[in-house]
Amino acid sequence: MLLPDHRAPSRCEDPHRGQPLHQSGASFEKADAVVILMHGRGATAADILELADVLNVGRVCYLAPQAAGRTWYPNRFIAPIEENEPALSSALGILHDLVQRVEEIGIPAPRIFLVGFSQGGCVALEFAARNPRRYGGVVGLSSGLIGPDVSLTHYRGSLEGTPVLVACSDRDPHIPLQRVHDTVEILRVLGGRVQEAIYPGMGHTIHADEIEQIRYLLHQAISSV
Repeated sequence: MLLPDHRAPSRCEDPHRGQPLHQSGASFEKADAVVILMHGRGATAADILELADVLNVGRVCYLAPQAAGRTWYPNRFIAPIEENEPALSSALGILHDLVQRVEEIGIPAPRIFLVGFSQGGCVALEFAARNPRRYGGVVGLSSGLIGPDVSLTHYRGSLEGTPVLVACSDRDPHIPLQRVHDTVEILRVLGGRVQEAIYPGMGHTIHADEIEQIRYLLHQAISSV
């Protein structure tokens, strides 16, 4: 079952509105948790949804929205915010609507996970920082908070102990290592239970250890149901 998108399409100011939403894993009726997967630049929802088979965790429903043109925002994540608008706000709006619709179906936020890679990871982390509350978990792979500089003054509220994984290579060509450290510090001050994982020489990809850490977070959430 795909969740209906109740928003009327308006591609000019909200380019990701009306794009396909892919689903895998358990049905909502049987799901103990929901994982929203955000793909990277140039990739597809179907690509990131392959993580569902790799994770292979119990009764979990996986949702993967598709970005218009396979890109959540046009420029680098460290560019001025206005240079990535309106696409960035549209991407954050997609996550907002998905979380809201999942809750309406009956899955509470402490059993909703936000997981993204690269661009998708940046969107997931930025959404969690702008909309802090207790989620099941937040995972940013090869990513960081968005903007030319990041500061705690940009965010308000508390993640209330949400488990957070921020993982990246020490020499990622797209993600400055200092931005990873700054992201971790801000999310910790916002009340996240943050794990930073830096992998020497990994490059811009997903490491097997990251998969194991996500699997662990899911098992922890499901075991408490």
